[in-house]
Amino acid sequence: MKKTRILIFALVLSVVLSVFMPVTGLALEAPELNCRNAILVDAAHDEVLYEKDAYAKAYPASITKVMTALLVLAAIDRGELTADTPVTASAQAVDIPWDSSTAGIKEGEVLTVEQLLYCLLLPSANEAAKILAETVAGTEAAFVEQMNQRAQELGCQGTHFVNPNGLHDDDHYTTAYDISLFMKAAMEYDLFRTIISKPNYEIPPTNKTETKRIVRNTNGLVSNWTYLGYLYLDKGIGGKTGSTEEAGSCLVQAAEDENNYLISVVLGAEIEVLDDGTVKRWHFLDTIHLLDWGFENFRRTTISEDSDPVTSVKVTLSSETDQVMLKPSGTITRTLPKDIDLDDMEREINRFSDTVEAPVAEGDVLGTMTLSYDGEVYGTVDLVAVTSVERSELLYRLNQIENFFRSSGVKLILAIILVFVVIVLLRVLVFRKRRRHYSGVGGGRRGRYSGRRR
Repeated sequence: MKKTRILIFALVLSVVLSVFMPVTGLALEAPELNCRNAILVDAAHDEVLYEKDAYAKAYPASITKVMTALLVLAAIDRGELTADTPVTASAQAVDIPWDSSTAGIKEGEVLTVEQLLYCLLLPSANEAAKILAETVAGTEAAFVEQMNQRAQELGCQGTHFVNPNGLHDDDHYTTAYDISLFMKAAMEYDLFRTIISKPNYEIPPTNKTETKRIVRNTNGLVSNWTYLGYLYLDKGIGGKTGSTEEAGSCLVQAAEDENNYLISVVLGAEIEVLDDGTVKRWHFLDTIHLLDWGFENFRRTTISEDSDPVTSVKVTLSSETDQVMLKPSGTITRTLPKDIDLDDMEREINRFSDTVEAPVAEGDVLGTMTLSYDGEVYGTVDLVAVTSVERSELLYRLNQIENFFRSSGVKLILAIILVFVVIVLLRVLVFRKRRRHYSGVGGGRRGRYSGRRR
């Protein structure tokens, strides 16, 4: 009976404590993905929201063509080409493996740069990549050099290209993070955005074809022509697929709503066939899951702004006050999980000095404040003086005099003078003593001598 009472008391106490204990922000549960590598980026603010081996070496397959398109669009931007520039396909360019993705472009066929970009990005035509490479740089090899150079300029540290289309080569690799960088760069071009958002594109008859040709998007989030059940049109903009045996199934996708602009990258996903014959294409499913997770759980949050004073610094040489208050200047805004409690943010205050001499002007930067949460630093702001503090001229002069006599040079001079004075005094005292001594001895002798008879 006694044990039962103790148990009941403990349960009641735990309930009461749970009611009155403060509730802190819950840790956001990460999404479960089936791919090998993934990343989700707030592309508007260059902040990584999720990553799964995002900096590890991976094969990009046809996602490579995003970089190819980026260089073509840059050439258009520089005025070297136009979207309407006619291009003739060379024999070397249309020489691709028989089982690789193609738009059926023939040797000698003339298409515009824009039509080739649609062929490149929708059906992922490998010959279109080679044709565009030769158009921009003269040769495929020269174009690949430009691809690697541009990757370095964008900050890609784990990327190396050997071709413009993504056909597998052990020395052709990148990372999920690097893909997000060149995808964001390509998204800055309106034509790129327009192309990847289209489910299909019609190419009129050319010098090699008598009928129109329709190329279709391989991205199941944009088009249901090839893959059913994956459309993501509410927030989805578009992206680029890729697939080889070594790379697995891959997808880079951009999406946005009124408040967020996200880029997701999924690499090394599998295609799963269930017992009932249902096919799960995990590069599409993981991408949808990742984007939904980002939109549902993150928001742009101001974690620091101009506010009340947070610390103070002692002030000398002023008769007005002996301290000045410091407050944060500017704001820190980050994309954070919605469940983070900002009261749990840790503030690390760093004052440049514990004491400052007047005058102090309002707004003078006298320190910094760093904000972090759960060990992750989210930003640093300056700490500035809230008010101005005038200098007392009397205290300033007295301080100058004091500092003058405290200086090592003055101390040395004073020491030398003191030593000199001591030497002079000693010489004077010794001289006087000797003079008295000789004076006393000589007088006695004269007195005794004068009274002596011989």
